Amino acid sequence: QVQLVESGGGLVQPGGSLRLSCAASGSIFNMYDMSWYRQAPGKQRELVARILSGGYTEYADSVKGRFTISRDSVKNTVYLLMKSLKPEDTAVYYCNGKRIGVDAWGQGTQVTVSS
Repeated sequence: QVQLVESGGGLVQPGGSLRLSCAASGSIFNMYDMSWYRQAPGKQRELVARILSGGYTEYADSVKGRFTISRDSVKNTVYLLMKSLKPEDTAVYYCNGKRIGVDAWGQGTQVTVSS
């Protein structure tokens, strides 16, 4: 089972940028579809961005044009570059890795957008 560790969260002003990282253990990282989800207080967890094992990407409408998901197969890491951050982007961000028979989650990293 892959293990995922997120990092890169923090406090940022509106309009600022952050890059989240998710480091994955294991040697079959390339076989996983990797995603970032977020959960704000009192709300359900929602998909933010996904990158499939073949490289296809998809984004929630609320982050299109502002967020970019990417993966580095050498470092076994998936990134979420977040630009033009808004207060409504405030949430705990979770990394997820899926393949047949496996659905792995990281512990989450807090992102707070506030002046």
